[in-house]
Amino acid sequence: MQDLTSFYTNEIKKYGAELSRIKKILFASSMIRLAVFCVAGLGIYLVFGNTKWVLAIILLAIVLFLFLVSRHSDLQYKRDRLKALIQINETEIKVLRRDFHDLPEGDVFKDPLHYFSQDIDLFGRGSFYQYANRTALQQGSDTFAGLLKENSIANIPEKQEAIKELAQIPEWRHDFAANASLVKAEKPYRAIIEWMKNYNPFVPSSMRYVPLIFSVFSGVLIATYSLGGISGWLLTIWFFLGLGITGQFFKKINVLSSDASKISDTFQQYQKLIVALENINFESDLLKKKKNAILREVEKTSKILKQFLKLLYALDQGRNLLMGPLVNGFFLWDLQLAYKIEKWVKHHGNSVEEWFDTIAFFDAYNSLGNFAFNHPKYSYPVLSKGEIVLKSEGAGHPLLHPEKSVLNDFQIGKEQFFIITGANMAGKSTFLRTVSLQIMMANVGLPVYASSVEYSPIKLITSMRTTDSLTDDESYFFSELKRLKFIVDEIQMDRYFIVLDEILKGTNSTDKAKGSRKFVERLVRSKSTGIIATHDLSLCEVAKELPQIENHYFDAEIIDNELHFDYKFKEGICQNMNASFLLRKMEIVD
Repeated sequence: MQDLTSFYTNEIKKYGAELSRIKKILFASSMIRLAVFCVAGLGIYLVFGNTKWVLAIILLAIVLFLFLVSRHSDLQYKRDRLKALIQINETEIKVLRRDFHDLPEGDVFKDPLHYFSQDIDLFGRGSFYQYANRTALQQGSDTFAGLLKENSIANIPEKQEAIKELAQIPEWRHDFAANASLVKAEKPYRAIIEWMKNYNPFVPSSMRYVPLIFSVFSGVLIATYSLGGISGWLLTIWFFLGLGITGQFFKKINVLSSDASKISDTFQQYQKLIVALENINFESDLLKKKKNAILREVEKTSKILKQFLKLLYALDQGRNLLMGPLVNGFFLWDLQLAYKIEKWVKHHGNSVEEWFDTIAFFDAYNSLGNFAFNHPKYSYPVLSKGEIVLKSEGAGHPLLHPEKSVLNDFQIGKEQFFIITGANMAGKSTFLRTVSLQIMMANVGLPVYASSVEYSPIKLITSMRTTDSLTDDESYFFSELKRLKFIVDEIQMDRYFIVLDEILKGTNSTDKAKGSRKFVERLVRSKSTGIIATHDLSLCEVAKELPQIENHYFDAEIIDNELHFDYKFKEGICQNMNASFLLRKMEIVD
């Protein structure tokens, strides 16, 4: 941990020094802009009355001022990016200390009907999502949550290699995340994609040539007027003719301009993210495949996006009250730009979704790479096709502080079931979630909290936190039966690792014992694999008849009138329960 903390601390110092330098340049830039404004004002005052010189000074000042504004904006972006990089590294130091409860909780991704997410603290306060997620884009967050919930055993080696590679390039990951964090999206990414797909052009095809011809004539007239060859009236008539042509499309251009201003910031940031992807060479097959989705044979995607950004920016500038009438009256500016924007949408609009999806993938996978980088002692599961489903040595729960974790060894084979008993608070539920998270993480391609892991890929399905539903007028017991029915139906169609915690809690002890036994027998007949935790010691008797069943337990001891837990996973049946002791200890009963 100290090495990681030192790394992040050094990064903060490096970016802090650069930030101080950029702030000084920004101040100087502000002073230069002020000086240009003052000099222009003085120049207009000195030549006031000479229309040509006044116009010349105004045009020169506008051009120079726009250049300085653009340069200042670039400096502001560098400043904001450095601030984001500092924040990223500060966050990592906090998370290393297990201080992460102010990060996004991912409640929106909760799904009580999912295969396992409701039961293993995948989303919510103190969840794995909150601990591991570092996505900066909403689409990236959606993608990251989807990876955690995917429950797929496909291509695990490729996923592992991609995560390993990203783990080794923290500076690139942080730079990507910093750029992504500066996306200020006025429109959700889905709305942008739909806008691209459903856009209806309004500029006539003749406008491909008309603005160019009109601009040439305008240039000739302006030059002739400057030389005294024509009167100002002819130039004025020509100017209003141009405004009249543009005015026919005024409302539609306004709508396009409004839409363009709402998406320009998003495209500006995505363009920077695509540049970052274009400029790096990946070795792992999955990352190369994803990167190839944005590559173009003739022209770089980043250049295509930059062209689009220039058009959007130019259209926005054309709406300026000072410049707008001039450029539209003499050059049909808005019509030129609208035509070019529509042409861009026609040729590239259908590719935007793929570009966005690729960026979201890397935003999500950067979180996985970051997790692997922050846990160098975790182990990537070694995949096998033998009889062992999951064999872990030194396994712990990733959300517990390492200094407080008690590590366990366990091995479970194909078509084998563990029945786990134990006192309250002895560690049964934590162990169930440890095993469940190992399977989920292994399937995602992540390293897991263990010194070594052998794993035969299998999907996960759980039932640990069934709740009643007042809105559906549904009892707790009926909700649990529906969950168990869901599990039974699923295991008939695919291979799953089943994790259950105290099944049939909503009925009486005798009925529960009978029903639990029959359900376990049903699971064994289906050749399933999994773990069941229970307080019902009678259920352990089934191990005498079914060789697929093994009994394990977590123990508790009363020493000097105090309850002690060792949280160790042991073979056998628990004999020490603590409910009566705790009732007396807390003076609830005599």
